[in-house]
Amino acid sequence: MRVESSLADRVSVAELSLEKSKSGSRKSRRRHKKPAPMPSLVQRLFETCKEVFSDGRSGVVPHPADVDRLQSILDNVTAADVGLTPNMACFRNIEFQGPPPITYLHLYECDNFSIGIFCLPPSGVIPLHNHPGMTVFSKLLFGSIHIKSYDWVAIPQDANDTTNQTHSKSFLPPGAQLAKVKTDAIFTAPCETSILYPADGGNMHCFTAKTSCAVLDVLGPPYCDDEGRHCTYYNDFSYASFPGDARLVPCEGEEYAWLEETEKPDDFLVVGAPYRGPRIVEH
Repeated sequence: MRVESSLADRVSVAELSLEKSKSGSRKSRRRHKKPAPMPSLVQRLFETCKEVFSDGRSGVVPHPADVDRLQSILDNVTAADVGLTPNMACFRNIEFQGPPPITYLHLYECDNFSIGIFCLPPSGVIPLHNHPGMTVFSKLLFGSIHIKSYDWVAIPQDANDTTNQTHSKSFLPPGAQLAKVKTDAIFTAPCETSILYPADGGNMHCFTAKTSCAVLDVLGPPYCDDEGRHCTYYNDFSYASFPGDARLVPCEGEEYAWLEETEKPDDFLVVGAPYRGPRIVEH
């Protein structure tokens, strides 16, 4: 009995030792498990957009702190972060009669926001258009681009104000409205993300590529015909192009124009292409 008890004790101790060894090994493996990879900048952009545009209603501008947060992420996005290089086919200058086609890369869209990239070859043009009820972030990833943007001007009813309602409407194109130039400049990457708002910041804008370039756009909320957010195109005319009985007296550095609604230009061609950058993962 004594021998059997001693043997049983030794077996029990051995089994306990083995179990502790296995447990220690499992803990060691847990301790040495590789950390999860950091999310891509594109994924971080997506997650931030979900938070910033959580309201999703037309005309609702995100809180200034959220605007700064999203702008900060976009300011750090590069062409490499979204899988783009300037030597890709969509940026080549191919001979066309009129502006060359623009390539659009779709990253994501939901009811609250959309993310996409416009790829413009040299001389590529995105004509003057609006962003009704939207807050729009545009990040130039590489290249140089000319941006001209406008905001609407409410013509005052008081004839003694800076403009006069007796301005001869017969000289104007039907439906033309007065707008103020917000931006008229060439931007070269790297540069800060530009932001426009539903009622200011250059809600109507056009892009003209000076070199091959790519623009990452975030729209919140996106275009939606059913909700009245459809894209309208415009012709612009300098204020002085249509003389009348009165003249707007701009302050120094101010410039005005008349904007006339028009159909989408026949020579504006946008083609879709697959996005090859880091994948966005929805949780």
